[in-house]
Amino acid sequence: MSSSSVPSEGPGPSPRRWITLVVVGLAQLMVVLDATVVNIALPSAQADLGFSDGDRQWVVTAYSLAFGSLLLLGGRVSDLIGRKRTFLIGLLGFAAASALGGAAPDFGVLVAARALQGVFGALLAPTALAVLTTTFTIPKERARAFGVFGAIAGAGGALGLLLGGFLTEALDWRWNLYVNVVFAVIAFVGALIFIRRVESDGPRPKLDVPGTLLVSGGLFGIVYGFANAETEGWGSPLSWAVLAGAGVLLVAFVVWQRRASHPLLPLSIVLDRNRSAGYLSILIAGASMFGIFLFVTYFLQATLQFSPIQTGLSFLPMIAMLVLAAQLSTNLLFPRLGAKLMVPIGMALGAVGMLLLTRSTVDSTYVADLLPALMVLGLAMGTIMPASMQTATMNVDRHFAGVASAMVNTSQQVGGSIGTALLNTIAATATADYVAAHLADGAGAAASAAVAGYTTAFWWGAAFFAGGAIISAVLFRRRVRPSRGSVADSAEEELPAAIAV
Repeated sequence: MSSSSVPSEGPGPSPRRWITLVVVGLAQLMVVLDATVVNIALPSAQADLGFSDGDRQWVVTAYSLAFGSLLLLGGRVSDLIGRKRTFLIGLLGFAAASALGGAAPDFGVLVAARALQGVFGALLAPTALAVLTTTFTIPKERARAFGVFGAIAGAGGALGLLLGGFLTEALDWRWNLYVNVVFAVIAFVGALIFIRRVESDGPRPKLDVPGTLLVSGGLFGIVYGFANAETEGWGSPLSWAVLAGAGVLLVAFVVWQRRASHPLLPLSIVLDRNRSAGYLSILIAGASMFGIFLFVTYFLQATLQFSPIQTGLSFLPMIAMLVLAAQLSTNLLFPRLGAKLMVPIGMALGAVGMLLLTRSTVDSTYVADLLPALMVLGLAMGTIMPASMQTATMNVDRHFAGVASAMVNTSQQVGGSIGTALLNTIAATATADYVAAHLADGAGAAASAAVAGYTTAFWWGAAFFAGGAIISAVLFRRRVRPSRGSVADSAEEELPAAIAV
């Protein structure tokens, strides 16, 4: 079979593939929600351990730095030592790091545990997607599986807010970390039983050490640079120096990949027009979505005075719409319309949802003002993510499924870092400008100023989505019908075909 055929592992589809989807989905949910589940617990953790407001950001940043910078390495490791083995190692490590963080006696141990979570999360996330890519070889079933997986990837952040609120109020902030041990143990037992171990059918390539160092350093610089700009402002020389250094490292990485005998990321994977469009769409959607979770959370708690649990419950309608849209798009619409129509439609819906949020005021109500916007945004993400993820990993040689899957997670992580830094800075500037212009309004100006910052961020989020609609409409290729007798044709003639590796 050529590298352009639908990837497969083994002689045929696994009879236990749907249970495999449950196991993989649970691991992915654990990794995704961990980026937000700790946020709601931070005030309680800060009061318990006694760290400063300036240090507080490192509880979140330590995870994202390790996770974002090591994703491509994690994906390649799964290609080299096997998906099942990497998956099990990732689950054990993530559980151990979570237990360490939950029992942390001081700030330093907590930050170290969060960084370790990021390291093992970087093993888990791309391996989970690679297992899915190589387990589901029948296009119709693959579409359904990616619908579920895309829904998990899109809804994990909101579920993290809900779970974080419940655990913090009902139990203790430490259970926001301990709960991962429960998830990991269940997923470990399921993976041990149901995920197939497949031996390599050729010589095992070596790890590209120079490429690993270059890309890990470059991704670390991007995440750190934007995180530093978020807290220190865009006038910080350190932020610009780190971002410039990251750019140099990534350019050097591309140059090295062209000559490496065992490249970490074969450039043919990202130079494919459909796949690059998928990665870019995921990055843009990730940057935009942080405007929802971050500022809607602030608005609900600070302006509408919602409790943490109420805040989490407020996102449930969005999650429901996301899951519904993910299933409809992958099972009915994506096979007929392809990513070239589905992703721009999802981006346009995202822009509409953000525009609805710009109507927010200090007198807004959840049902009248926020609920319609959140439901539209759920539809948007359920349309964008599964189509983009499936296109980004379609027709990749199974020996590179891990690193191709890692690019999906890297795009989402980098997009989130960029979106958080940019939208936070924009909102803070808008808030300061409002305060300066309404000094005579007295105490009421503070609440109005905060809402002015949120709505400005929502306007920019709408602009991100609108730009994503244009970019995805231009970059994605039209659907190509496979030739008679091809593997794709024998499975499902209407599935969009991507360019061969």
